[in-house]
Amino acid sequence: MAPTRTQPDLSFLLDHTSHVLRTQMSAALAEIGLTARMHCVLVHALEEERTQAQLAEIGDMDKTTMVVTVDALEKAGLAERRPSSTDRRARIIAVTEKGERVARESQEIVDHVHVEALSALRQRERETLVKALERLAGGHLAAPVESERPVRRARQRGEKG
Repeated sequence: MAPTRTQPDLSFLLDHTSHVLRTQMSAALAEIGLTARMHCVLVHALEEERTQAQLAEIGDMDKTTMVVTVDALEKAGLAERRPSSTDRRARIIAVTEKGERVARESQEIVDHVHVEALSALRQRERETLVKALERLAGGHLAAPVESERPVRRARQRGEKG
C-alpha cells in the first residue's frame, strides 16, 4: 500500500509548469529564429560589456553550449566577438544593430509568454505567486545542495529571459 501524501506534490507542480512554460517560450522565440539561450545572451550582452564566460555564467551554460550559442548569433549577424575596451586580453560579446532590434522583439515575446502564463490567475494571485517564487528563489531554494548523486537540471537559467 502506497504511503498517504500529506503535502501537495510541489516537485511535480513546479517541474510540470516549468516544462510547459519552457516549451511555450521555445516555440514563441523560434518564430523569430531564436532560442531562449540566444535571447539570454543578447539581452545580457546589451546590459553592459561582458565576456563569453560571464554570459555563460549568467545563462547557466557550459562552455560548449555557450560557444555554439555565440556561433549561432554571429552566423545570424546578431552579435560578434570583439576585444574588450577595458582588458585587451579579454574578448566580449558585442550585439550588432540588427541584434539590438531582435533583442527588443524577443523581449516583447518573452514578456508576452510570461503574461499569458499568468493570465489564468487573478491579479492578486499573480502578485502573490511571483513574490512567493522570488522569495523561495532568493532564500531557501537559492542554491542546490551537494549530493553524492547530483540531480540533472531540468531548467536552464538562460531561459528565464
